[in-house]
Amino acid sequence: MEERIVVADPVADPQGYQRELLALLGGRDAVGVLATTAAAVRGQTDGLSGDVLAQRPEPKEWSVAELLGHLWDAEIAFSFRSRLILAQDTPPLAGYDQDAWAALPRPPFAELLDAFAALRAANLVLARDTPAAQWDRAGIHEERGRTSFRLLVETMAGHDRAHLEQLRQTVSAVAR
Repeated sequence: MEERIVVADPVADPQGYQRELLALLGGRDAVGVLATTAAAVRGQTDGLSGDVLAQRPEPKEWSVAELLGHLWDAEIAFSFRSRLILAQDTPPLAGYDQDAWAALPRPPFAELLDAFAALRAANLVLARDTPAAQWDRAGIHEERGRTSFRLLVETMAGHDRAHLEQLRQTVSAVAR
């Protein structure tokens, strides 16, 4: 059984969830963390069979493939929210049902990992090339309230750290 990395529920306790993700970031450079995630996933999953990638460590826990699918979904949301914040004045930022999104069809693992890496690379250009003065622009997240571009990037980096640890635990549990 996996050890819970983040205890707070993102919908029932969105502020607690956000605090936990920021704590996982622990003052690290958020853009630097984001820049290493795709390679970290690739490194942890290289050579794993399709059966291992699809195996859940417990019935209600995500498989490696489902974890990557969640990272992909989160990257799509991050991409859209970032652009809304940077291009509009105080836009609303919609939440999403991660379980409903997780049930949607996905490409095979290797293709999804390549797609994730490509979208992340584009989002890294956005983060790196956005002037410092723009990092305080904000939108209003329907669950978490006022969310600046800076907070969005930092929260995403903490999210990556949480799921990379979950990935490590899952691979350890199913690849024995």
